[in-house]
Amino acid sequence: MSPDIDAVNIIILAAGIGKRMNSARPKVLHPLAGRPMLSHVIATARALATSRIIVVVGHGADAVCTAIGAPDIKFVMQTEQQGTGHAVQQALPFIDPTLPTLVLCGDVPLTRASTLRRLFEVAANDHYGVLTVTLDNPCGYGRIVRDCTGRIVRIIEQKDANSWQQEICEINTGIAILPSWRLESWLGSLKNDNIQREFYLTDVVELAIHDGVEVIGVQPDDIWEALGVNNRRQLADLERIYQRNEALRLLDAGVTLVDPSRIDVRGTLECGSEVLIDVNCVFEGRVVLGNCVIIEPNCIIRETTIGSGVRVNAFTYVDGACLGENVVLGPYTRLRSGTILSRNVHVGNFVEVKNSVLGHCAKANHLSYIGDADIGARVNIGAGTITCNYDGINKHRTVICDDVFVGSDTQLVAPVIVGPGATLAAGTTVWHNVPARALVLNEKTQVAKPEYTRPAKKSLK
Repeated sequence: MSPDIDAVNIIILAAGIGKRMNSARPKVLHPLAGRPMLSHVIATARALATSRIIVVVGHGADAVCTAIGAPDIKFVMQTEQQGTGHAVQQALPFIDPTLPTLVLCGDVPLTRASTLRRLFEVAANDHYGVLTVTLDNPCGYGRIVRDCTGRIVRIIEQKDANSWQQEICEINTGIAILPSWRLESWLGSLKNDNIQREFYLTDVVELAIHDGVEVIGVQPDDIWEALGVNNRRQLADLERIYQRNEALRLLDAGVTLVDPSRIDVRGTLECGSEVLIDVNCVFEGRVVLGNCVIIEPNCIIRETTIGSGVRVNAFTYVDGACLGENVVLGPYTRLRSGTILSRNVHVGNFVEVKNSVLGHCAKANHLSYIGDADIGARVNIGAGTITCNYDGINKHRTVICDDVFVGSDTQLVAPVIVGPGATLAAGTTVWHNVPARALVLNEKTQVAKPEYTRPAKKSLK
């Protein structure tokens, strides 16, 4: 029977400065697919079904704690960054010594939970497990040193490696699982007699072997699982890997991607059947697309649920909305938080909707702003219509009942209610409630002056 991975301490090392990022932001907070790198590592830790997650922070600790703080995370401060061994030592008072300890790196964001389970299975019975990977170019990583029988005997950091050790292509990822009850003794025996004058967790390997503990190496299925981030180029490389994996997942699920290299998923994207997504679309937060949805090019969709049969035309921005079946949006539509569109609604070019509900078959096809409004069924909103919902201090609601026709260039000064079946003539300003089936217009006089001569521009000569 495999050991239960729920019975494990998890320590995530996230105290480093990240000098090569050339940024005031802590390295582990730099975003990958719209979330801090550290959030990806924590999500993987949670996928292992453990409630014992310890994050060691140091540089930018307040920012890190604010960004990713949660009830299941224990933060431990490493005041002085004296190496990975020293960092793990800070977490020792908070672990359960009867359980093994899994050490993860806050800047290695793409490791699969399945890989960590495999590492756990081979090492949990009082062994020392190390996640390793073989690279064509191992520069910058610690090397895995093996003896003639293939057993791991040492991990040597690049700066301390001699010429033949630097030729080794198997590298240390920084991810390891260790028997916790031995950790205090091993960490207390570490020395910092190396070029960086740091206490390396990797030096524990030789102490473990001395105590008769076998060190076992496990490699992931894909090299990118073990890649860390030390600079912005590496972060950009991992972003492309992440997005490629998301695109492949969608393709395998039956989604049509016009160009799999030009989609960005920065959260979770769930798709029904026969979905088509054109190029340069960005999905942020949790987005759900129903069956037969079409997303045209250059759209941004965030925290939104879209019903079946919806067509989102090009250059549309949707944030925090809920769309019913067979809605048509855009091009150039903006839906803001709190927008609910019922079935068969049309919202067209250069229309903005915020915190409003549009009933089924309502239409606002051109150049309008609808904010804090309840729009009934079969309402037509003419071009240039705006709801004047803000008095400088408070927002007020506009209610337009079923079957209302709103002519072009109409202003509705909230709070106001327009009764069912009313007609608002073009160019009307509405600041009082409108009875059902009434025609509303502002009295105007049209004057025509015959033989009118326009002013002429003065000559520049």
